[in-house]
Amino acid sequence: MNCNSYDIVVIGGGIIGTSTALTLQKNSSQKTLLIESEKELATHQTGNNSGVIHSGLYYKPGSLKAKNCTEGRKLLYDFCQENNIKYENCGKIVVATEKDQLSALENLFERGTANGLTGIKKLSAVELKEYEPNVSGVAGLFVPQTGIVDFKQVTNAYSKLLTEAGGEIKTICKFLSLKKIKDKLILNTTCGEIKCKVLVNCGGLYSDRIARICNVKPGLQIIPFRGEYYKLKRDKENLVKNLIYPVPNPKFPFLGVHFTKMINGGVEAGPNAVLAFKKEGYTKKDFSFNDVFRMLTFSGFWKMAAKYYKMGFEEFYRSFSKKAFVKALQKLVPEIEENDIQPGGAGVRAQALGPNGKLVDDFRILETEKMVHVLNAPSPAATASISIGRRISKIVINKLEAKL
Repeated sequence: MNCNSYDIVVIGGGIIGTSTALTLQKNSSQKTLLIESEKELATHQTGNNSGVIHSGLYYKPGSLKAKNCTEGRKLLYDFCQENNIKYENCGKIVVATEKDQLSALENLFERGTANGLTGIKKLSAVELKEYEPNVSGVAGLFVPQTGIVDFKQVTNAYSKLLTEAGGEIKTICKFLSLKKIKDKLILNTTCGEIKCKVLVNCGGLYSDRIARICNVKPGLQIIPFRGEYYKLKRDKENLVKNLIYPVPNPKFPFLGVHFTKMINGGVEAGPNAVLAFKKEGYTKKDFSFNDVFRMLTFSGFWKMAAKYYKMGFEEFYRSFSKKAFVKALQKLVPEIEENDIQPGGAGVRAQALGPNGKLVDDFRILETEKMVHVLNAPSPAATASISIGRRISKIVINKLEAKL
């Protein structure tokens, strides 16, 4: 095997791509290469999320999200323990701020129980105060399985183990095009031509475009949503002990602004969910004509806009109005004031959208003859990374063994 020839190439150095490459290298005799277009791994979704280890509370029982989150959470806690990665299994509370949210809260309890979560505790208004003295609500849930970690640190641990197992990583290596010659795939990249037997696309924000370049119809388009955070000022961090979430609006596919204690210190407030005008649109000024053109010429976008335009305008308003952002936070913690928070970071969520205008709710993994395309892996993908990596690896190994 020459220096630019591998059995497997994984595109994308986020937590899913890195976990997949590690699992493949450890569980087969095949040579695996991970390529990443940025200088470092975990630059985008993985490195810009809230660092929450999700319990599996929200997801439809039997879905890929539910199965992989509940399995992956346990695996992730064990991995962190074994590799001396700082984490905390602190639990979280979900708060119903109004009586009309009580039925939705009960539904969450039932869904969490169906997903195998034990020890979920129903809380009265008084009992909420025992967990979070400054919270305001009519009822709530305590979910003990939730935790916090630095997912960039987890990804770096995956990458270290990958190279120790004999795998390779090439950064500043962008995938450009693909051609097939007999039983080989020939990748054209910014770091030269690379040959492989099987290709795995974990391109995140670019996963749909990578699929199309590979002459695969993804049946969806990735729409970027920016999530903006504020941070509690240091002298106000005592207002929040751990994690405080609202009951999610069933009409909107995002969780709503919440409070998150960070593993490396500090408390984040957010995020909102604002349509971004660039794949990597981390600021309000970021704009890509090409990205916007692709979005506006996709029929599914207009169907989505017709359904969610009111909520979309509310998110944009909250993005530009600190007062409106604080008002949303005050529903959970009334003591919060505008002067108590300062601008934090932002992340961009790669959300898959179908041509019918519906946001793809579950993980979406598309298999072709010599390729596997991970087309939708938003939250809780980081929590589920080891489980997802194992699932993809089984598919790839089966493909390779079928050719032996």
